[in-house]
Amino acid sequence: MASGKELCEGVEWRIRVVDGSSEVLVPPTGLARKVWLRTKGLISGLGMKVRMFLKQAWDMGANDPRKVIHCIKVGLALTIVSLVYFMRPLYDGVGGNAMWAIMTVVVVFEPTVGATLYKCLNRVCATCLAGFLAVGVHWIASQSGDRFEPFVVGASIFILASIATFSRFIPSVKSMFDYGAMIFILTFSIVAISGYRVDKLFDLAHQRISTIIIGTSLCILVIMLVCPIWSGQELHSLTVRNMDKLSDSLDGCVRLYFTNSNGEDDQKLQGYKCVLSSKASEESMANFARWEPSHGRFNFRHPWKQYLKIGASMRSCAYCIEALNSCINSENQAAESIKKHLSTSCLKVSSSSSSAIKELAESVKKMNKSPTIDLLVEEMNSALEELHNDLKSLSHLLNPSTTAENQISATGLVPFMEIIPVVTLASILIEISVRIEALVGSVEELVKESEMKDKIVAKEEKPEGTMKALQRV
Repeated sequence: MASGKELCEGVEWRIRVVDGSSEVLVPPTGLARKVWLRTKGLISGLGMKVRMFLKQAWDMGANDPRKVIHCIKVGLALTIVSLVYFMRPLYDGVGGNAMWAIMTVVVVFEPTVGATLYKCLNRVCATCLAGFLAVGVHWIASQSGDRFEPFVVGASIFILASIATFSRFIPSVKSMFDYGAMIFILTFSIVAISGYRVDKLFDLAHQRISTIIIGTSLCILVIMLVCPIWSGQELHSLTVRNMDKLSDSLDGCVRLYFTNSNGEDDQKLQGYKCVLSSKASEESMANFARWEPSHGRFNFRHPWKQYLKIGASMRSCAYCIEALNSCINSENQAAESIKKHLSTSCLKVSSSSSSAIKELAESVKKMNKSPTIDLLVEEMNSALEELHNDLKSLSHLLNPSTTAENQISATGLVPFMEIIPVVTLASILIEISVRIEALVGSVEELVKESEMKDKIVAKEEKPEGTMKALQRV
């Protein structure tokens, strides 16, 4: 192909004239053709990249339609809030600050109800507090005279901004009011500084607060009425999925180690990694869920913090499974005779532990105590006793010296170094079982607190229902 191309590019046209001389004419289209081919290649490559990007976007939307719904809700909210700018009566009421309503929608609108409520309430409260304080500081500064007014305003900004910034480092404030503290600093600084040059400061503060209330109210209505996505429900579902993944990983890793079967699904074996990487998501969901009203079977005072304890217990188990996985991939493997000696008891421990975790997942899913969890824990403990007995019986197979292979084959003894890998795996299984009992306690505490909250809410609602019945009579 390369030689043919060179021949094509090297073609010359010769014109023979009467006197016998000749003139060489090179085709003028060679450079233009190269430019066209390169441009065509760039266009086709760009088109292929655009096509792949659109395919990935389509797959992402098909796998999780909630992302598409969130985009539609953001567009709907922005379209509605734009009416404030287009309609003359609304625009005259808030003045040129109508753009703050649009900016508020862009900033506070989040995929879940809890996250949106968190930002909306923080923004409204921080804006109102900062606006009132800024007006008060402006009045004090104006009473101090033109000479001291800049110093009063500057000192107030320095003190309040420093205090608000320091509060963001306090864990309890950061988890609940971090966004509000940032908005407080921004609003107070803008209104306080504007008061030094703007005559109608009260009107400026009033218009800013009004536009922010309009924007946040619209966001709350859209996020709660149009296909709402609740942070509490997302946290609940994530906890159940992580338990199922943890159970599959535990049973699959032990089964792979002792049976050497390649039919195990690698995705299930690596499911424990999702548990290890879900801490940040669980904390943010639990924080946002506390802002949500009652929805479904979750009351306003549902014990969301208990989900964090369950997540911590699951991660402690996942770390042990990661150690199990390293035993499987280790270069130093135990002797087959030792693995065969402990395989039955180890598989029983992993199977009973996996069944206990799955039952806990069902208990969290249905939000009631499982009637069989105590029996499964007893089976796990009995399997542990059997594993302990098998480990004690390894002493008669142990050979302290590792020099003579013929001695090993003759006596049936095993070198000490060949026992360590399987004993390590067995000790990890024992540790996992202990941590599963802690996980059982966390789940039972969640169910107990949830039932207590439901009873409290039912008692609070009962007098209201009684009063309504009496009024009807």
